[in-house]
Amino acid sequence: MALAAALAAGCGSSSKSPTQGSTTAASAASTSKFESAGILEPVRQAPPLQLKNYLGQPVNIDSYRGKAVLVTFVYTHCPDVCPIMIGNLHLAQHLLGTEASKVQIIAVSVDPKGDTPKTVAHFLTAHQQTGKMQYLIGNTKELAAAWKAWGVGAERDAGNPDVIEHSGLVYGITGSGKRLTIYSANFKPAEIAHDVPLLAAD
Repeated sequence: MALAAALAAGCGSSSKSPTQGSTTAASAASTSKFESAGILEPVRQAPPLQLKNYLGQPVNIDSYRGKAVLVTFVYTHCPDVCPIMIGNLHLAQHLLGTEASKVQIIAVSVDPKGDTPKTVAHFLTAHQQTGKMQYLIGNTKELAAAWKAWGVGAERDAGNPDVIEHSGLVYGITGSGKRLTIYSANFKPAEIAHDVPLLAAD
C-alpha cells in the first residue's frame, strides 16, 4: 500500500490513489529485471480497454498482443503532470530507436467534457505524438467504466473545476497481455526504454 500511495501523484492538490491492483504492488525495480517503480503482484491479465480514439476509430488493447503496451490516464487541459508524462513517453520512444515498434502507448481521457477530438489533436501535435500513440475519449459512462476497471480515481477539484484530480501512473502491459509493471508520474524515459523490450517478450 505504501508503494501505491507514493506512486499516485497526479493533477490537482489531492490526487486520487489507484483502487485496484496496486494495493498489492510489491518489489521495487531494484529486485527485478525491470527498472519500473514496482511490479504488480499477483500478475494478472490487464483489464479490458475498448474505446474509440479521438479520430472515432475503435481501439481494443487486445489487438496489441506481442507488443509492450503502456497505459496512462490523462487530460489535455492538465496544467502539470500530464504534459510531463506524455513528453517523457515521447523521449522514451526516441531512446528506443528502431525498437519503438515494440511498444504501443495508450492514453485514456479522464475529462469526458474537455477532451474533444479538436483538443486532443492539438495536444498530440504540441507533444509531437500525432500518430505515435492512441488517445481514447468517450462520454462519462464509457470512460467511467474504464476508470473503474483499471482502478483509477478521477474527479473535478471542487475549488477549481478546470482541474481534474486523478491518478498519475503508467501501467506496463506485457506482450501476452498481463499488467506487470507500474511507473510513477516522474518516471525517467530511460526506464521505459529499458523495460519495453522485456515487456514485449514476456
